[in-house]
Amino acid sequence: MTAAQAATTAASVEDLLRRWLGLDVTTLGSTALSRAIRGRMQATGLTDPAVYAARVQADEAERDALVEDVVVAESWFFRDPQVFAFVSHVATTLAALPGRAPVRILSAPCAAGEEPYSIAMALLDAGLEPGQFTVDAVDVSRIALARAARGRYSVNAFRNADLSFRDRWFHAADGAAVIDDRVRGPVSFSWANLLDEGFRAGRGIYDIIFCRNLLIYLDTEARGRVERTLDALLATDGVLVLGAAEPPILRGGWIPAGGLSVFALRRGPRAADSGPRAATRSATAKAPARRTVDRPPETAPVAPVAPLDEVLREAGALANAGSLTEALALCERARHERAPAPELFFLMGMIHQSAGDLDRAEGCFHKTLYLDAAHDEALLALALLAAQRGDDRMAATYRQSAARALARREAP
Repeated sequence: MTAAQAATTAASVEDLLRRWLGLDVTTLGSTALSRAIRGRMQATGLTDPAVYAARVQADEAERDALVEDVVVAESWFFRDPQVFAFVSHVATTLAALPGRAPVRILSAPCAAGEEPYSIAMALLDAGLEPGQFTVDAVDVSRIALARAARGRYSVNAFRNADLSFRDRWFHAADGAAVIDDRVRGPVSFSWANLLDEGFRAGRGIYDIIFCRNLLIYLDTEARGRVERTLDALLATDGVLVLGAAEPPILRGGWIPAGGLSVFALRRGPRAADSGPRAATRSATAKAPARRTVDRPPETAPVAPVAPLDEVLREAGALANAGSLTEALALCERARHERAPAPELFFLMGMIHQSAGDLDRAEGCFHKTLYLDAAHDEALLALALLAAQRGDDRMAATYRQSAARALARREAP
């Protein structure tokens, strides 16, 4: 293969990967792509680059094989253990709500199953029963999905210092570690592409979405499409879990949902809510009455106060970018410039929580409830904090209050 032929073939394959997967090949490097093409040509016995390029376009199996070589799904069980600990707290809090449907979780992409099985193991270890949660695991690689379905793993999938989970949830067979059927039960694998127009059809809404280390490999247009899909699939109070480098590159109104090492987001408060909660908030967040005078004294011009939704949006963007100090400063200024607002205190609580200041976070959530006693998100946040410090009784009380608030909000 001449250099010119190699370049032409690489350009053709790169165009296919961009159209099909939204992949920005520059994030992988041209050397990796060329090496993958050469390897696949040798495996198929083809020597003509143009013939191979045509085959990739027409042959789904060859396309899968090439993707498998180009995008190396490097994963292992409980990668970033703190993430799974956080998600366990979220899931157990939701599952404990009276009359609650099973917690729904999406893992996309799921590679060879290490992540969705880790989720299932974490929730089972946290005390949930298999019927209390489901994990939908999807990927574009049929080869990876086949490995996930087999559930057989080598020592390379176990890289953490603490491997006690392996003794609980795996058994040895023919030199491999085989996943327990109790872990398999809540997890369902299927082929799907997040960029397909029909991806959302029939899926419903998820309480927790894992989409780790995908967005960093996409071009700008594809990244926006995936973000919109995830936003549409996530429950109003849901949590989106990303890779370490990904929260700052999203463009929506997201704010950190946990500590900085968790890489989880939730939607920022929206001042323009409608429905029962909006009515409750407007009734409970009125400005204090002021004494009026006939002729106010002359004063210096006062800078206009920014609308609340604008403050929330800007502070949320700062928090999402990791600028927590700036985000809090903006919220503090807004707090002194306007009437008390539950949305503002809730956002401040989330930012304090992300910064690791749980005492101030708890104080802000209580202020949120003082202004809006039916703020279910603040109640759930307090339930999580109580569970983290081991106060199971108080966590249960907050969960019950959240359940009642949700029931009132969703009632016709």
